[in-house]
Amino acid sequence: MQLSEVALSGASLPGAIRLVRAANVAALDPEAAMFTAMLTGWEQQQRSRLLTKKTISDRVSLVRRFAEFTGTYPWGWTPEDVEAFFSTRLSRGELVWSTVRGQQGDLEMFCAFISDARYGWAAACSEEFGRFPVQVCHDWNTAAHVVEYEGRPGRRALTFDELQMFFDAADDRVEETRRKRRKGVLAAWRDAILLKQVYAYGTRRRETVMLDLADLRRNPRAPQYGRVGAVEVRFGKASRGSPPKRRTVLTVPEVEWIVPLIEEWAAEVRPGFSPGRHPALWATEWCGRIGVRRLDEVFATVRERAGLPSELDLHCLRHTYITHLVEFGYPERFVQQQVGHAYGSTTALYTWVSDEYRNRLIESALRRRLEPGTKKEVAQSW
Repeated sequence: MQLSEVALSGASLPGAIRLVRAANVAALDPEAAMFTAMLTGWEQQQRSRLLTKKTISDRVSLVRRFAEFTGTYPWGWTPEDVEAFFSTRLSRGELVWSTVRGQQGDLEMFCAFISDARYGWAAACSEEFGRFPVQVCHDWNTAAHVVEYEGRPGRRALTFDELQMFFDAADDRVEETRRKRRKGVLAAWRDAILLKQVYAYGTRRRETVMLDLADLRRNPRAPQYGRVGAVEVRFGKASRGSPPKRRTVLTVPEVEWIVPLIEEWAAEVRPGFSPGRHPALWATEWCGRIGVRRLDEVFATVRERAGLPSELDLHCLRHTYITHLVEFGYPERFVQQQVGHAYGSTTALYTWVSDEYRNRLIESALRRRLEPGTKKEVAQSW
């Protein structure tokens, strides 16, 4: 295939057609070959931006599903195809709002890539098929980001009573297993302490399962907590194109009850799994590291035993931790650093303070107004 001068002008860019398709090679199915080459070029362009393999594979998979749905290749796509694709998936209950917006953004990025003249794909399609790809995602056929929080409405922080019921159910599960002399007492014991650790430090799923024994740290300012004065999170949620973020989560006095539990786990329970030299804090019966899916399954099991709403998931313990730190009176900046949020606005979205807490704030404000020497507000008449 003879490439145009436009295609050659950006030949050095990662993902450019000249770096992906061999010149003067005729394909048995030119359209399928061009589409495959486009996806390969897009993968290369994203790898050059240091995006993770999962991010890239998810995006490529979405584009393939969209092409399969439309029955056409990118140079034949229309804005109406976008509307039909997402409305169909929404009607089937396959997507939620935030997912729709994210996938539409991914599809928009792919179309921007293949229609950018610097990469040469549009010129090559025009020469070979008489048509070229264009941007099919626009303001009028994609979801707008109009609210800050787009998560499931049922996801929220647990109340103090619900949290106590949840932990009681986890402990009861251990006692029931022991009483019935069933296998899995150590696993149930581990699960109970693990769930309490998720709340006590507000860790995410992957952050939790990737903790090692070496991540238990001493805090010189709180020597009474021993080696559980802090937890070093080394696999925090990464921004696109960056390695996992690290942070140190300090043990706060309000949850110091977690210290003897983790000490008990590390010294007495964990050795029962015979983990050998494996570094994982939360080891399994098979001498490995507990998985994220297992974490979700444990939460769901305990949640059902506690009789809590099915809409609640493991991440709600993180919401609960953030909310309780706020209600305990910790400054916003401290809470933000504890949970690893880059922006305070994100922390605010996770906060679900109770009516009791807000009433305490109002009562405090009223007391300050009534203190001697405080200037009283004078009502303005209209």
